[in-house]
Amino acid sequence: MDDNALLERLRPRFPDIQSARGETAVVVQTDDLLDALGWLRDQHDLAFTFLTDVAATDWPEAVPRFWVAYHLSSTEHRHHVRLKVGVPGDAPTLPTVTSLFPTANWLEREVFDMHGIVFEGHPDLRRILMPDDWDGHPLRKDYALGGVGTQYKGAFIPPVEERGE
Repeated sequence: MDDNALLERLRPRFPDIQSARGETAVVVQTDDLLDALGWLRDQHDLAFTFLTDVAATDWPEAVPRFWVAYHLSSTEHRHHVRLKVGVPGDAPTLPTVTSLFPTANWLEREVFDMHGIVFEGHPDLRRILMPDDWDGHPLRKDYALGGVGTQYKGAFIPPVEERGE
């Protein structure tokens, strides 16, 4: 199935759909997330049976603040789709998709660790990259850049947040 055929196949089920540069993306509401992912997985002509990645972006001034993207692949048909869902910033939560895609276990943990998005019902939601006692979520835009001062050929370069304009 080529990109145009995939777009037309998905359009009746997902009215909020876009295709650019050979990539198809659909947007769903939080309440429709599990049904949409299950449908994409179970349709024989689509067979999106492999969850390759779960990624998040942070837009502090926007509503919703966070966007989580589920990247799905069909090894049988060799096509891909991205399913996106918006998550409010005040209490960022989504249902876990580990019952549909076991690989989500590790992928959701990374999004939780880096962005602080809680996946309700996750079997083992804990930090995966940062130490357990780490304060904050490093990929949030309001997280301090930090850094350490660096000595370079006799000059001192201060941490990022201490540098002048």
